[in-house]
Amino acid sequence: MVGIDLTGKTAIITGAGRGLGLATAQRLYAAGANVAINEYDDPSGENHTQAEQAATDLGDRAAVVMADVRDTDAIEVMVDNVAARFGGLDIVVNNAAILRDRTLKKMSATEWQSVIDTNLTGVFNVCKAGTAAMRDGGRIVNLASISAVIGFFGQTNYAAAKAGVIGLTRSLSREVGARQITVNAVAPGVALTDMGLTIPENVREEMLKSIPLGRFAEPREIADVIVFLCSDLASHVSGQVIHVNGGWWG
Repeated sequence: MVGIDLTGKTAIITGAGRGLGLATAQRLYAAGANVAINEYDDPSGENHTQAEQAATDLGDRAAVVMADVRDTDAIEVMVDNVAARFGGLDIVVNNAAILRDRTLKKMSATEWQSVIDTNLTGVFNVCKAGTAAMRDGGRIVNLASISAVIGFFGQTNYAAAKAGVIGLTRSLSREVGARQITVNAVAPGVALTDMGLTIPENVREEMLKSIPLGRFAEPREIADVIVFLCSDLASHVSGQVIHVNGGWWG
């Protein structure tokens, strides 16, 4: 029997209080890993509450680490704290992302920059701190998107950021390969998460017509591919973009 055992490994998952990040944290925990659930402190405190509940639901190998991926210093502190608490760092999953959809004509500079700062610069910050602290043989999985490949109307900022994530992934895989650290990207189509459900229903109905499997992904289905890339089963997979989209290509 071939299985995935991540016992003794420690993972940080950004944006893990809900949706795909939470599903990934749950699957990594089920595989035996220590899991650090990252969120940023929003003014309402909702993110912190959700992260705490997620960690409580998982168990004593889960911890909450509040930090904004846009804040370089905060991310360095977060990574160091996780490594100190669990005795090392082995896995980083860059999931944190935001949407600010608008046509380029109407998009403000703030809407452009906020998406780039979170979805691309945030990945840079976490990868930089993560690789410095990571043990040899570690795993980095960055969340890209089908939008980076085929483009969606009103997503020039999001598509550009996620395309940047793909480029970052491929270059970083060359830089850390000598340490047997693999770096890969997973590019989902649309998953039934809070973010996915912000897409208007009529638009989602049109999208379904392009998916041969005839349905959107459940978060678990994408999380399972991430867990595979974090395991020994994917020890010779690096610099790749794994598309999880039900066969959707335009």
